[in-house]
Amino acid sequence: MTDTISVAVPRKGRPLEAVLQRVAEEADAEGVADEITSTLRYEKAVTKGNQTTDESVYDRLAEYSHVGDETRPDFTLLRDDRAGKPRRIVFDSVTVPAGDVNLRLVGREEPFRSLRKHDFALGFDSADLVLEEVVELRPDPLTRIADVNARIDPHDTDVRVVAGMGDTVYHTLMATPEALPQGGQPSREFLRNYAGDLCISPRYERLVEAVVGTRNSDNLDFCYPAEDEEEEAAIADAGVGVYLTVTGSTAREHGLVVGEELFPSETVLMENYEETDESAETAKQLFERTETEMAIY
Repeated sequence: MTDTISVAVPRKGRPLEAVLQRVAEEADAEGVADEITSTLRYEKAVTKGNQTTDESVYDRLAEYSHVGDETRPDFTLLRDDRAGKPRRIVFDSVTVPAGDVNLRLVGREEPFRSLRKHDFALGFDSADLVLEEVVELRPDPLTRIADVNARIDPHDTDVRVVAGMGDTVYHTLMATPEALPQGGQPSREFLRNYAGDLCISPRYERLVEAVVGTRNSDNLDFCYPAEDEEEEAAIADAGVGVYLTVTGSTAREHGLVVGEELFPSETVLMENYEETDESAETAKQLFERTETEMAIY
């Protein structure tokens, strides 16, 4: 009998798509991955008002779900945090045959915390969550995912980062020209001599302190975008800020100089080594083969 290993994954968004892409590559599951991705992208568009439909959310959920076949995806409903708290369809679970094991992908709102609670041996989540919760803050900046494990207190958690999935975007420092010294660029070096407001997304304080280093963060006053305010616009008002960016084009539209890439925001495979057995080791090997420069060795 083939063993089944449950793997915690995000319920929606870029991290889930990165996992599904890897599963599709390693387990010949392109059809299942495409079905989940296209469904969730459509539902996101409906939630944001970019698509309209006459079907109720319950009718759509019944249409998408395949309760009698675990190899077909199931979905569930969550309250979205947008105005009015609409119900949003998100991923629930699917089982994918993958060589010597079956991977049961189980959607969780916070996969990292599920591993911390020993609910799973393996899981995927953004590396950001690890920085926000368990890495030690030190004077020197944390710049690579490969260095994350060295900053995890073994008394705090049994979870470790195994490998990155390669879906990298960066937490990037940016500033208005007026906030920079003449000819200067937004960089950690610039922050050493800067005192004042630093605009960041809410709840990212610990992450930013980790990636700029505490010797750089002592003179920073964190501020945040107002509700429904575009992050780049808020950074332009503050003068200096940190934001996830791919090309920086929107930042430049707001007159910002895009500077140093401080840390990669990447989906990572994690394991709770106290829960890892032979089946989990087999499953882990499927995901360790990666082209990302952020792989853990």
